[in-house]
Amino acid sequence: DLVPMRVEAGWLEEIRSELPELPDAKKQRFVMDYGLPEYDAAILTNEKPLAGWFEETVKLGGQPKAVSNWMMGELMRLLNEGNTSIEACQLKPIQLAGMLKLIDSKVISGHIAKTVFEEMFKTGKDAETVVKEKGLVQITDESSIEKAVDEVITNNPDEAGRFRAGEEKLLGFFVGQVMKLKKRKANPGAINDIVR
Repeated sequence: DLVPMRVEAGWLEEIRSELPELPDAKKQRFVMDYGLPEYDAAILTNEKPLAGWFEETVKLGGQPKAVSNWMMGELMRLLNEGNTSIEACQLKPIQLAGMLKLIDSKVISGHIAKTVFEEMFKTGKDAETVVKEKGLVQITDESSIEKAVDEVITNNPDEAGRFRAGEEKLLGFFVGQVMKLKKRKANPGAINDIVR
């Protein structure tokens, strides 16, 4: 004979709380809590360690979309190239969060960050150490950038004349030339403002 079993609500809740979060629920939480597109959330929640890495980086101060972009772009590329798992990766969430802070505070540009990221991935060093060792600090000193802009204008009188006459698309040319002169370390926004 079957004996009816009474299950207390408290015990049921305790069991539920111990169950791991299911992938679909986690994906929806990433969309709702972090404002990620469905595609990003699906990729980041595909593997538990990847999802954990993402959440740890966000907890340490990384903006969710920026963290997602770096993970889905550079991190996945380097992991695939080295046939490495996220668990075996030398780069840790604290290092990505630190690099994102350097970008936000304009110490490095997004372009410089790619070099910093690769070096952190290879060596396990933090962003500040890589920036110091490789001398990768972005140049934001306006007088230094102004000198470079003057030099580029002097060396390209035809383009300067056409720009003054209203050919706006040449702005990209001047920014590119100044970046080249400053070994890609100048702040593009500052160049833009000075040329204008």
